[in-house]
Amino acid sequence: MITEQGPGHAARGIRWSARASIAAAACLAVGVTGALPATATPASTSTSADAPETETESESVDGGTLGDSAWGDVSATEVADSLVGGVWRATRDEGSLSSVTSTLGLTSALTRRSTGKGITVAVIDTGIARVEGLDAPGKVVNGPDLSFDGQRAGTRYADGFGHGTHMAGIIAGRDASSTGFTGVAPDAQLLNMKVGAADGAADPSQVIAALDWVVAHRRDRGMNVRVVNLAYGTQSVQPWQVDPLARAVENAWNAGIVVVAAAGNDGLDAPSLLMPAVDPHVLAVGAVDHVGTASTADDVVADFSNGGSATRRPDVIAPGRSIVSLRVPGSYIDTFHPEGRVAGDATGRFFRGSGTSQATAVTAGEVALLLQARPSLTPDQVKALLRATADPLVNSRPEMGAGVTDVVRAMNTLLLGLRLGSSLPDGTGTGSLEASRGGEHVVDPDSGRLLSGEVDALGSVWDGAAWSAASGRQKAWKGGAWNGRTWTGDGWVGDDHRAATWDGDSWSGDPWAAHTWSDSVWEGRSWRNSGWEGRSWRADSWLGRSWRAGGWVGRSWRSVS
Repeated sequence: MITEQGPGHAARGIRWSARASIAAAACLAVGVTGALPATATPASTSTSADAPETETESESVDGGTLGDSAWGDVSATEVADSLVGGVWRATRDEGSLSSVTSTLGLTSALTRRSTGKGITVAVIDTGIARVEGLDAPGKVVNGPDLSFDGQRAGTRYADGFGHGTHMAGIIAGRDASSTGFTGVAPDAQLLNMKVGAADGAADPSQVIAALDWVVAHRRDRGMNVRVVNLAYGTQSVQPWQVDPLARAVENAWNAGIVVVAAAGNDGLDAPSLLMPAVDPHVLAVGAVDHVGTASTADDVVADFSNGGSATRRPDVIAPGRSIVSLRVPGSYIDTFHPEGRVAGDATGRFFRGSGTSQATAVTAGEVALLLQARPSLTPDQVKALLRATADPLVNSRPEMGAGVTDVVRAMNTLLLGLRLGSSLPDGTGTGSLEASRGGEHVVDPDSGRLLSGEVDALGSVWDGAAWSAASGRQKAWKGGAWNGRTWTGDGWVGDDHRAATWDGDSWSGDPWAAHTWSDSVWEGRSWRNSGWEGRSWRADSWLGRSWRAGGWVGRSWRSVS
């Protein structure tokens, strides 16, 4: 199972939590509406007996009560400061992208005509909804949907969870109006590589397959994929030198693609970054907290950001607290945490989230700006440049890495021939797929059987040595087949990659053809294992600023019809 590193973080180092009962999960009635327009009516958020009961332990933080009633890490004082006559003003909100880009000096960079144009950023996540700000022609290209939603047109490519769209908005959102919502690299193109289902479920093999596909198809139909945004990871129990997920990101890196990976949300005392951020080849990003003020002098490393150890810290940090980006009406997070919607936002378009996911998306956008300004930069040069020009915090501590990214300074520097200080050997990728899962698994909702062992998400036997050799040669995909099984079609229809019907048996031994697929909504099924806990995107509890759902038992999504 893949651990989402979005707005959530684990309980380690956190003094409050909102723990949800899972007994009534099977009665939930929620439609997957990731493709709905921004004006759509969200699914019901009834607190009746049908919904999970919540019992909250909250503490006051920065003058506001955090817990399940205050999503996104924003205090009451900060909310009040962001309103004028009861209406939200982005320029008065430290978490808005207008404030983030201004604080980072990106308005200056944009004035220099660096907007990410000509750069494609692959977002490996839960999908991207075509909401306003991401709906311009050619803005989003749909790669193959490798998630468990991908077998029907109604859920294919759509973001039923709400996380991928939030990332996409931060990276490259742009409204038609010049005064509207603007991401970090507003003219960058986005490649939607969906691996997470509407309930968030994903297996490391799906992410590995997505990385392999991006490498092989990075120049398809005029794309120029130079950046991968990877805002989640696993708590792998094997070193990066053998982990297959680490090998997959290294192969992308070696192909000229900068992989920006979230450090994790387990807290400053976490002894390790998550996989693949722990791999020193890639650009690992932690989060900085603005603590509710416009001044950067009091900024600190966010308490939820993984600290790591002297062996491996985040490379840099970027804004990650209470970031406002695009909302997906009726999505999982929107339905279960409507308090994440921005107070006073008359448009209903925006949603808050905190985490190293947001910091990763900010950094991915910054990398796109650098690569437009200097396309010849290698991934090693980008990483070294960002580290060399980062701004250490006044409140310095090792968990900040080199400091807060400073793209304006990086653009002014752009050292030719800049290299990393030492040469790092590649990992082998020949380790265990099961070890990479770190004890977290998806589950077949029809049979109840966990996906475990050396088997991928479609049920094929995993041979790490054979895969590593093929992936290293950029030959892991053969048409629409990966690891000996057809996952997707071959070729494109407009902006969408062709789909294919899964055949053969799933990991449970039941034929894929026997599984029930809904065309537009989930009907009494969830791919999430009830045993997931802690830092996963399927935690046992919602933590005020997280995207993680209450634990689930058996089946969870159900048709609204």
